[in-house]
Amino acid sequence: MLQPPLGKPWLLYVLLGSSLALNLVMVLDRPSGDDADCDAPDVELTLTTSATADSDGLAAAPAMADGALADAAGVPVAAVPAVDVPANWRLTAADVSHSLARTFQSAEGEDGDALSAAYARLFVWDLDLRRDLQQGDRVEVAWYVNTQGHPEVAAARFHSNKLGRTLNAYRFQVPGESFARYFDADGREVSEHLVDGPLESYEQITSLLKDRPTHKGMDFKAPEGTPVKSPRNATVLRTDWNWHANGNCVELQYDDGTIAKMLHLSETQVKAGQRVSAGQVVALSGNTGRSTAPHLHYELHQGDKVVDPLDYHQTTHRTLAPEHLATFQAEVARLSATLDSAVAQR
Repeated sequence: MLQPPLGKPWLLYVLLGSSLALNLVMVLDRPSGDDADCDAPDVELTLTTSATADSDGLAAAPAMADGALADAAGVPVAAVPAVDVPANWRLTAADVSHSLARTFQSAEGEDGDALSAAYARLFVWDLDLRRDLQQGDRVEVAWYVNTQGHPEVAAARFHSNKLGRTLNAYRFQVPGESFARYFDADGREVSEHLVDGPLESYEQITSLLKDRPTHKGMDFKAPEGTPVKSPRNATVLRTDWNWHANGNCVELQYDDGTIAKMLHLSETQVKAGQRVSAGQVVALSGNTGRSTAPHLHYELHQGDKVVDPLDYHQTTHRTLAPEHLATFQAEVARLSATLDSAVAQR
């Protein structure tokens, strides 16, 4: 058997060296835009655009040879002009990977959980975001951190394969109203309202009965001192029991036998045994008991059964009045352009 010169496999060394050189050339020649997982700041918009590939490594749209965007099939995509937005805004655009929470965690790190919760509250009316997510769904959201240190959504879209359409929500404050609300592109409010509910004024519904197994009612985010009304003619059964958990609280029995509990109040204004009329103020909302922020917890029971307030009360979606539509549509155009521009630069 022939031995290599000086006892070394020179031919093997030559082949390995050639392979290494070829790989270096290929890496150096790769376009930088192919890195779909790169979380780079969007200098043009002064936003942070976060993007993540899904669990199968789906990447963002590729770039053409001249730098223009193209879709997955290589068809050119029209350029989206830059949009002026507040410097403190951030934008997240991501393909859904696993749960909604994990998608936002991958995109926004330590802010992901809070942003996921704020985003989910907008679309919980149309989808079960724990069970209805599908591969290829996409989230897009323009947001900022508010004065309380929590994510505040300015605009959001959810591309749902299950529904075969895109859900959208745009924050808009109707002139003369205390709080901004979220509306779809047609001016229809995204959340439902209880007909003859316990609050006339509140900022947002932050939790539904179906959101988690241990939660037995609806939560309304409202400033402390907001008047709480009895939705029906009723008898007061008790007040301020189990204060450590419930805080100040009122339990009513409606005339149809349904038991209603209102928890975490700042003040109760009725006593056990008292008769109250539908629409009568029985308490003021607050932040007492086991509560982390001002809100009203509204809970219904029929016998041993917990009843969903959405089923017990009739619900409605309001639409913007014609005199506000032009202003709203201008805001939608601005926010939509912001989302489009950032998504195009993923």
